[in-house]
Amino acid sequence: MANIVRWEPLREALSLRDAMDRLFTESFDRPFGGWDGEALSRLHAVPVDVVENADEIVVKASIPGLRAEDIDISVVGDHLTIKGATKSESATKEGEYLRRERRYGSFGRALTLPTAVVADKAKAEFENGVLTLTLPKVEEVKPKTIAIRTK
Repeated sequence: MANIVRWEPLREALSLRDAMDRLFTESFDRPFGGWDGEALSRLHAVPVDVVENADEIVVKASIPGLRAEDIDISVVGDHLTIKGATKSESATKEGEYLRRERRYGSFGRALTLPTAVVADKAKAEFENGVLTLTLPKVEEVKPKTIAIRTK
């Protein structure tokens, strides 16, 4: 059964007003499309690749524009933390910025490793903006093969 609804011209005007309010709120109050703080922190987080093999865990992190001495790495238990800071360049004297998107300030990334590692034997290399960490696994965690004897 169909319902007959009386036409009210202001109903469409109110929905247009709601749409415009939503547009201005998303554009000015929440310029990143209403993303929450966690989503923004992921946007500026250090991107990493983590590979596990039989003997070690290899972590590659993209950290362009820094020197190796500007990066702090720590391993506590099964938690890996990579921290650093980029310094802001002084304002340009030749003109005004038209766009300034590069991020300045401190950054960090904390990861829970899948297994325990030997932090004392870890190796870190930094080349072309890519930090490569090689974290050897603890002996108890490494897979062991057991030979089967036949009778």
